[in-house]
Amino acid sequence: MSGRARLALCAAAATLMAACALLPLVDRPTWLLQAIFLVAVQTGVGAATRRVPLARPLTVAAQALVTLMLLTLVFARQQAVAGLIPGPEVFRHLADLLQQGSDDVSRYAIPAPLSDGIRLMLIGGVLVIGLLVDTLAVTFRSAAPAGLPLLALYSVAAGLSDGGADWLWFLVAAAGYLMLLLAEGRDRLSQWGRVFGGAPRTPGEASGGAVAPVRTGRRIGAVALGVALVVPLALPAMSGGLLDGAGTGIGVGNGSGGTISAVNPLVSLRDSLNVDQDRQVLSLRTSTNDISGLYLRIVSLDDFDGTTWKPSQRHIVGVPKPLPTPIGLSPGIKRTSVRTTVTAADWYAQDWLPMPYPPSAVKIGGNWRYEPVGMTLVGDHGQNTRGATYTVTSLDVQPTAQQLAAAPEPSAALLRQYTKVPSSLPKMVARTAEEVTEGATSHYDEAVKLQDYFTVTGGFQYDTRVEVGRGPNAIANFLKKKQGFCVHFSFTMAAMARTLGIPARVAVGFAPGSPQADGSVSVGLKDAHAWPELYFEGVGWTRFEPTPTRGTTPSYTQSDTPGSSLPDQVRPSRAASAAPAVPVSPSESCTAQRRKLEACGGPSAQAAQDKQPDHRQGWGYALWVLGGLAAVLVPLAPMLWRTRLRRVRLGAHARTDEGAAAHTLAAWQELTDTAWDFGILPDESQTPRRAAARIVRLGHLDPAAGAAVHRVADAVEQVLYAPRPRPAAGLAEDVRRVTAALGAPVSHRTRLRALFAPRSAVRVLWAASAWWASVRARAAAARPALRRASGQQG
Repeated sequence: MSGRARLALCAAAATLMAACALLPLVDRPTWLLQAIFLVAVQTGVGAATRRVPLARPLTVAAQALVTLMLLTLVFARQQAVAGLIPGPEVFRHLADLLQQGSDDVSRYAIPAPLSDGIRLMLIGGVLVIGLLVDTLAVTFRSAAPAGLPLLALYSVAAGLSDGGADWLWFLVAAAGYLMLLLAEGRDRLSQWGRVFGGAPRTPGEASGGAVAPVRTGRRIGAVALGVALVVPLALPAMSGGLLDGAGTGIGVGNGSGGTISAVNPLVSLRDSLNVDQDRQVLSLRTSTNDISGLYLRIVSLDDFDGTTWKPSQRHIVGVPKPLPTPIGLSPGIKRTSVRTTVTAADWYAQDWLPMPYPPSAVKIGGNWRYEPVGMTLVGDHGQNTRGATYTVTSLDVQPTAQQLAAAPEPSAALLRQYTKVPSSLPKMVARTAEEVTEGATSHYDEAVKLQDYFTVTGGFQYDTRVEVGRGPNAIANFLKKKQGFCVHFSFTMAAMARTLGIPARVAVGFAPGSPQADGSVSVGLKDAHAWPELYFEGVGWTRFEPTPTRGTTPSYTQSDTPGSSLPDQVRPSRAASAAPAVPVSPSESCTAQRRKLEACGGPSAQAAQDKQPDHRQGWGYALWVLGGLAAVLVPLAPMLWRTRLRRVRLGAHARTDEGAAAHTLAAWQELTDTAWDFGILPDESQTPRRAAARIVRLGHLDPAAGAAVHRVADAVEQVLYAPRPRPAAGLAEDVRRVTAALGAPVSHRTRLRALFAPRSAVRVLWAASAWWASVRARAAAARPALRRASGQQG
């Protein structure tokens, strides 16, 4: 095995040994087996490209491309062209998985379950670190800096783990790095003779010079390992889910102030809606007889970037007693006070306190802080809802349709903040909002038309199996496909309301629960919900319900209020009586019992046909990618060929007489081709000495460069004419010195042509022509033999 191949194996082993520090972060180690196989393939590709050899940038590019294809094969095979070639759908799917993994990191404690998103983060991170280590240590032959990515990998693992066995993983990672340093030092020194010679070969010979570089490598390794010990201790505390440790806080200060950047609570909403068995989250006892409007609000999402909604960074304070009056609520609006006692399940640990909106007073023990804009409470220093019992006094605000329609314009500051939409939002969203609300005379009428569009007239279907969707086109795609769950409906209605100039945000929490025989109300996982809140001056933030078959339609948006005291969780779409029937999705028409018995039919043939992927589009993407690569690589082909050829000619050679002779002739060929690239045509009829003098004269070379040309020419004459050629050292360096001198006196245009369109590249055509001539000659020679064999048979 060559020294470089041994070094590549050590680089891969060092990466995987450092990756072992990530094992305590998840509950299953199976991802490491996949990472071992993929790193092995990545290393093999690097070894193969270096053996060709390719230029260093091309080697790195080939490894990066293969790494991307491996990730595509493992994580996005169904989205890829032919199961392997990545296209736009692959990148979108990988981005979704990374986002899901990031959400899972924030959601789970250590050890986290090995979800697809976390698995992609682990394996992808190890492959990226492996590529960096291989590039630095093997391709660029500098093993010491390769300790930095290994240090980063270990530091991330040490910063996230609970510290129980950090010393063990540190020893494993340190052993891998020292092994890499030792292999690199052995490979480097082996080029000059024996590396570890033991005692001096002669009495006066010093042995310290041979091992000095090894000592230097050891010192560098010791410094890097010391940094690896110190850096994890200096990492700041991280909070939230997987990054959360005991005692970490969310606020700053003494409890009367601070800021918070909320974790997006939509992470688990879809999972909660799709659980096989519903679990009780909260148990309520309330003073109101009508629980149809008893939504429990956790947090509001008011920052819209065109892709998703998320909470803004907000200032938090101590919990005031009583809570302030909601913004925008005027005294003329009817309201009643509702008292609700909430008991959270022992397993439900939520940082945000679920409460009816708007709250006017909260009675709860523990460390809680108040966020005034959203009127929400958030736990401080690890406080959460696990097993908590608390009492909330809230206002049941009951505006009339006339009051909402007559609402004046809100303040300019509020309009500016809550009607802002990014330029990346597709124009289709605003256009659809204008079409749906055509003829409306007020913002209230526009809001009701938007709500009816989703629940009645638009033909939308409720389906929790639809992915949330990411990217600037997620909302536009939902408007086209018309299938989704509460996240889709609330996000889209809030975005459309903003395009119409209506202040809007999204609330996340729980829809009204189910009354129990003992008078309590049970709220389960499947009651998790999201809904839009629109602002009307004089009323404040007002709930709307665009999700069909979920929650209850607010009375102030109905033409005639039925006056039910129960939450209408299974109300049918009103489109059934006013318009032709809309095809119902299996998830909407099939009950849970029938689904368990597998008695539900699949989608119609037409629907299945509509959902089949368009492979032609994938091939189109692939052709565009290949065309783009060809457009870039074809003009650069002469430069790439000359760069590769120069590396081969001036690279290492066998340490034999034949190897030295071949290296000398290759160096002379490279020198004459370089002179040709700069405009000095080769003259094969001249001796090497006369050709050297001609290059020096026509190239206007300085004395040092001229001497270098003649040294190479003398070495060639030794190889061609001397009985026992004397080996010449430093020929590659002489050629490089001449190359720099040839480019000094010429114009910038000549240098660019020598680089991008070298004249000597015509040798490729000559070689191809000679090969074709030899093929034709062999074919012509084979025909008479075939005829003779045929004649003998006859």
